[in-house]
Amino acid sequence: MIETSQKIWHWQDLDVAWSCSESEDNQFPPLLFIHGFGANKHHWRNNQPVLAKITNCYAIDLIGFGNSSQPKSRLRDESNQQGEFLYCFDTWANQVVDFCIEVIKSPVVLVGNSIGGVIALRAAKSLKNSCSGVVLIDCAQRKMDDKRLNEQPSWMQISRPWLKNLVRQRWLSTNLFRNAANPTVIRKVLNQAYPSGENVDEHLIELLRTPSNRSGASEAFRGFINLFNDYLAPDILKDLETPVDLIWGEKDPWESVDVANEWFNSFPCIRSMEVIPDAGHCPHDEAPEMVNSILIRLIQQAA
Repeated sequence: MIETSQKIWHWQDLDVAWSCSESEDNQFPPLLFIHGFGANKHHWRNNQPVLAKITNCYAIDLIGFGNSSQPKSRLRDESNQQGEFLYCFDTWANQVVDFCIEVIKSPVVLVGNSIGGVIALRAAKSLKNSCSGVVLIDCAQRKMDDKRLNEQPSWMQISRPWLKNLVRQRWLSTNLFRNAANPTVIRKVLNQAYPSGENVDEHLIELLRTPSNRSGASEAFRGFINLFNDYLAPDILKDLETPVDLIWGEKDPWESVDVANEWFNSFPCIRSMEVIPDAGHCPHDEAPEMVNSILIRLIQQAA
């Protein structure tokens, strides 16, 4: 069994938690796993040790999540106070880019789930030739972004200014977060995200719940729910030169597989798409055997 070491990297006066599984057969580009919203590096528990049989595998906790620093959130229109952090796709992507340059130090394949997919795309744009490929696993489609407001019902369009003013209030975001960060709610959400029910166990619930008990855990939640105008994946995909592969859960309740098919047929940078039968939003953890076999093939192609 390949061991996974846990480490801390100091970045912009913040601590970034990361893990590494080193391969004895390091002939392919290393992988960097980027988790989705509310998750952390341990969400790749069923992938990192397996893929490390053929290449070095890294997983990172984004700022605000897992064991990384959880600084106070600053919204775009708020004055910048020392120690605050603008939780957005650019700052998270900058974290990933600097990690690749300073820690991995070689061309890398970025694997992102949900919002981790958007972050991977944004990072790949900056890394250019230092990114050998991007794998999007049920990438976030960000239906609530202002740029997609015309797709929403008229009542939602009319109420958007009121909603924006409401969710920026820290008392509300903190209470919403605390209500969500309990085992009962986490299990309910996981039962939606994992429609087959595979691998929804106490270990998964605990690895998602534990970081939420930290004092600053609600700050990333506040920052994220106020991202009404940020990157959409198609905006990056339309002129991205890095090759992209899609892996999608057939029954993802939040990110439509039909939209993923539209991306596949629309953007030249996307070279393949694999649909995982009966899986939902996190097929890498719900059906890891299938996803791992696909990732192994993609890594070998990227060499």
